[in-house]
Amino acid sequence: MESRYFLTVVALVLVAALAIPPVAAATGADPATEYFNMAQVAIGNGDYSRAVELFDKALAENTTLISQGDTLMYLYKDKAAALADMGKYDDALTTVNAGLVQFKNSTGMWNNKGYILFRMGRYNEAVDAYSQAVTIDPAYEKGWINTGDALVKAGRAGEAIEAYNKALSLDPESSSAKEGLATAHKEAGPGSMLIILVVIVIVAAGAAVWYVKFRNTDARDTGSKKSGKKE
Repeated sequence: MESRYFLTVVALVLVAALAIPPVAAATGADPATEYFNMAQVAIGNGDYSRAVELFDKALAENTTLISQGDTLMYLYKDKAAALADMGKYDDALTTVNAGLVQFKNSTGMWNNKGYILFRMGRYNEAVDAYSQAVTIDPAYEKGWINTGDALVKAGRAGEAIEAYNKALSLDPESSSAKEGLATAHKEAGPGSMLIILVVIVIVAAGAAVWYVKFRNTDARDTGSKKSGKKE
């Protein structure tokens, strides 16, 4: 009786042991998640090189579990930002583009692409990336401010004013939007005056041409009348 009871207990223990996943039993988390968490700590410490190394290790592991939530998206986004902060803009752009293949509706991913392009001096392309972010989420205040900043740098201050005003409609107390709007108005001022002056010159030139043409026509008409009188 006792031996049968003992064998039953042993069998139950073996069944329970087999039911426990090996990785979870050993570490409590999958390797990709652990590397991701370690990379976040490295970013917090300003060690971007170490963070990129850990992000790459996470990507080299099975990413099934981190794909089930937002972790994989943040991995691409944060790795791209870390590379940009290291001045490795081409690598950063490659990383964020790879992330956008999987997460094309991520406002954060599009915003970071805009940030990278802005740092590269590719301002019009940065505008396009930021515009994608605010198209996905029109209430994304930071995206509107960044759009305005890129537009100013691209020499499109008039459009920047609209972007900053949109940001202020979302947060009337935003100091970044207020400062950007002031800068945009300052940049747009001389340009607007130049456009007005050009229009005035064109109108004046047109009026002068019309006046000369009218006088010549009038002179011909006068000559015809005199000739008629002689007849």
